[in-house]
Amino acid sequence: MKLISKLTLFITLSKLAIVLLFVLTLPYLIGEIARNYTDYYLQQQQIKVLEVVVKNGVDAYLQGEESYGSYTMLKEEYISLEPVEKGFVLDTIYTDERIIEQDTLNYRVLTHSFITENGTYLMEVGKTIETIDQYKRPLQRIATYVLLGLILITLIIDLFYTRYLLRPLDRIIRTKIINRKFPFNENSVPIQTNTTDFRFLDDSLISLMEQIHEAFEKEREFTANASHELMTPIGILQNKIENLMGEPEVSDFVQERLIGMQKTLNRLKRIVHSLLLISRIENEQFSKKESVSTAELFADVMDEISHRLSERDIILKIDISNEITLENINRDLLFQMIYNLVNNAIRYNKPSGFIHIVNRINPDGSYDIDLIDSGIGIPNEDVGTIFNRFRKASQSEDSAGYGLGLSIVKSIADYHKIVISINSEIAKGTTFTISFPAELIRFLT
Repeated sequence: MKLISKLTLFITLSKLAIVLLFVLTLPYLIGEIARNYTDYYLQQQQIKVLEVVVKNGVDAYLQGEESYGSYTMLKEEYISLEPVEKGFVLDTIYTDERIIEQDTLNYRVLTHSFITENGTYLMEVGKTIETIDQYKRPLQRIATYVLLGLILITLIIDLFYTRYLLRPLDRIIRTKIINRKFPFNENSVPIQTNTTDFRFLDDSLISLMEQIHEAFEKEREFTANASHELMTPIGILQNKIENLMGEPEVSDFVQERLIGMQKTLNRLKRIVHSLLLISRIENEQFSKKESVSTAELFADVMDEISHRLSERDIILKIDISNEITLENINRDLLFQMIYNLVNNAIRYNKPSGFIHIVNRINPDGSYDIDLIDSGIGIPNEDVGTIFNRFRKASQSEDSAGYGLGLSIVKSIADYHKIVISINSEIAKGTTFTISFPAELIRFLT
């Protein structure tokens, strides 16, 4: 999952967690708010009553009676005054039951004692709990709407800001990683950003790519120079051995030794030629302006290698379309690539085995060729390194392999932007899939 997706998921889930927590605690919060508002209302009523008593005296309520009690028509509120003993002090708010006209109701009650000229009185101001609960649902609804609105607004802002903040990272990934091909020949352009971490990452990647490119160029130059330099002493040794073999006084024993030396030099010569070929491919010294039919290319390879099939009694079946032409390629290099793959399929096949070559067109316009054999297979631990130079298969029964055939195949494939994948199972066979990009394909009409 991408970083932006993870951040988006985290932001969304965190907002939902806040909403869930708020919904769970909302009844308690609203209840506290309603009670506090009710207590404040009762305190205001107390102040009004005391103001009337101070101004007009307690008789303004008692009107000659010993106590006073009044409640609204629906019994939602009430006020009562009654005399108490001198020195009695009480000032509190609590919830209690009151019986009014044979109805038992729960009230939020404020009690307050005060002293007047006529003595000490206890005042009660009450408001029913049901009245208080009437505030809860509207308050909960309003609070929920406000919260959801704020969550939505902050979520949108967070998403836009996160995308804006991570935009330099996205450009770094697209320009420095996804769209870059080894050996990084193109110059890297620094990403413009004021985020220090992203700038450090971008500079580090540019520096790393430059070091990789420099190391690759040195290795490529060394391979080319070493291969050229080796050809001269190899040629001299080969001439000297041939001259010695032509001398009449050389014994048969020495002749056998010289023949063995000649074979060793020939193997060394082929290795040097292979290294030179790889070096030339990596230095892009081959043109890619030719075109060839895939059926014709495989027919040429079969003409060249058919004797190997007869020697191993291997059955070859080719199902290649005649309507596919490869363009902007180097014919000789592709011939070498396919020849090496087919030769490997023969070399590591079982006696009286088979090789099946089949092609297919993919929906995206690319073109695949599967080379399937019934060979000994490749161990899983070797699949990832099979294209490495001088990586010789341990199962080989042919001592003529030097571990450069598949390395040449990989270099030619990379040069043409061809992808080669492997699917293998021990003792059952191997499938090499050659995937040609759509830009190399032309269909004959």
